[in-house]
Amino acid sequence: MQFVIHNWYLFLALAFVLVLLVGAPLNQLLHGIKSVPVSQAVRLVNHESALIVDVREPDEFRTGHIPNSINIPLSALRARLTELEKFRDRPIVVSCRTSQRSAKAAMTLRKHNFQSVHVLAGGILAWQSENLPTQK
Repeated sequence: MQFVIHNWYLFLALAFVLVLLVGAPLNQLLHGIKSVPVSQAVRLVNHESALIVDVREPDEFRTGHIPNSINIPLSALRARLTELEKFRDRPIVVSCRTSQRSAKAAMTLRKHNFQSVHVLAGGILAWQSENLPTQK
């Protein structure tokens, strides 16, 4: 116990790091957002007509993206939500480079009452590591 008292700042830093690590996935879970692996994203597209929304910036999107995905950068998502209205009844898989921006975009979509929102775990990098096709 003496060690804890003398090094309280280390334990405070540990608690902060743990909150950062657990906070984002917990927040997703509370909002009903599922992180899906590439295989499940492919299944959603093939069997449930899921829409893939790529939230990377246009120059990143042009370097290679998932076929038939649409590009709506995270920075413009709120302004362009009307473009997604016609897809409200379909599952939406949100993709970015690694899935960090996707989580934020998915939260925005859920807050605007899109019901079936998923984050592509690992983003486009995971897609490419599975040797799945991309378009330029």
